[in-house]
Amino acid sequence: MKTMMARAVGLLRFLGCALFLGIGTTTAYANGADAGTGRVAMPPELARTIAAYDQATVDKDIDRLGALVKDNYVLVNSDMSVQNKQSYLEDFKVQGFRINQYTLSEPIQIVRADSALTGGFFQLSWVQDGRSLHRRTRIIHFWEKDAGQWRLAYTQLTRALDNG
Repeated sequence: MKTMMARAVGLLRFLGCALFLGIGTTTAYANGADAGTGRVAMPPELARTIAAYDQATVDKDIDRLGALVKDNYVLVNSDMSVQNKQSYLEDFKVQGFRINQYTLSEPIQIVRADSALTGGFFQLSWVQDGRSLHRRTRIIHFWEKDAGQWRLAYTQLTRALDNG
């Protein structure tokens, strides 16, 4: 039987998962190539994968998310808890939890031939147990090209300090 604390931790983990997904982001995935750094322009297939991942998150599509996340996926939540792929996917089964759309600001996009770092700031707002909550957070995703397919390998969330 789950205790209230275990349920709260599970919901926080779910929140963290949803945060890293970039739900509703409106970032333009453009990144100029730079031969000196090894950076390349955002490949269209990576942009499509990110969009599919975002949609699967909004839809709580566990099967699709499972296909887009690597088997050794690691999520570091803003509460410093760490989840693996199985734990992350289990969070999407939580009832009564909803993340509202948000917009990514100050985007970070570093793309190389077989890996990419994407993220930025966002004001997360969500509904949990009938209450509306919000938090400013930075999210970073690390994507890897695996057997020709882009898949999410790592996500880290950091709670932003309030500036007044």
